[in-house]
Amino acid sequence: MPVIDDFPPGRFCWVDLNAHDLEAATAWYGGLFGWTPAPQPSPPGAPPYTFFMKGDAVAAAGGQMSDEMKAAGVPPLWNSYVRVADCAATQAKAEELGATVVFPTFEIPGRGKLCYLQDPGGATFALWQSLSTEGPGVLVVEHGGLSWNELMTRDTARAREFYGALFGWTFQAEAVPGFDYTVLVSDGENAGGMMKMDGEQFEGVPEHWLVYFHVDDCDAVAKRAGDTGGTVCVPPTDIPVGRFAVLQDPQGGTFCLMQLNEGVC
Repeated sequence: MPVIDDFPPGRFCWVDLNAHDLEAATAWYGGLFGWTPAPQPSPPGAPPYTFFMKGDAVAAAGGQMSDEMKAAGVPPLWNSYVRVADCAATQAKAEELGATVVFPTFEIPGRGKLCYLQDPGGATFALWQSLSTEGPGVLVVEHGGLSWNELMTRDTARAREFYGALFGWTFQAEAVPGFDYTVLVSDGENAGGMMKMDGEQFEGVPEHWLVYFHVDDCDAVAKRAGDTGGTVCVPPTDIPVGRFAVLQDPQGGTFCLMQLNEGVC
């Protein structure tokens, strides 16, 4: 089972779902990916939070969205977290570069510090500073595990300038037919992707980060999602590295499937 226990700074290290109904979301994703819930202790008054497990590894997590956020019309969404050495300092740097602070740096006692930001284009992402080496490893590139994180943006030059200055990422253009696609590189390793939102299909869609989960059979999982109340936004489609699909869960949270070709990792 491919598990990463510690991510270097500049790499995506965690994803979680902010759900309107955490109990219902937990059951639905469990049926889709085979995840089992491991509820986590929360401070008094804090919303419920649970790990989504595959065996002894964490595949992802989910939290209950507050009533205030739901009343404000915030949709369910998957959050992408980038590992940093100093959360507060990185938050300050992000602000200098034009980011908006959604939630400022705060500490989860004994675990880490995090904050939520919006980049200059409006895409939301999170920072994570670990304060402990304890805890389960994160499952990657196995059925139901994290596969990829991808920025959907209308201005790739602006995004390169912001994220390059913030995380030290470099950028490599990829020859993907029909798409303006860029791979994000951190210390020589592929860290994620970026695609330009260009076309009528993106009208009215805000800029955002997408989370991809690895699957053994993209078509079968997409069909299961549609049969159980989800929506197939982009049907299973071949791309150079494999086959992908874009889905929404029954509450409207958007995520992607990725079935990699043999030999691609």
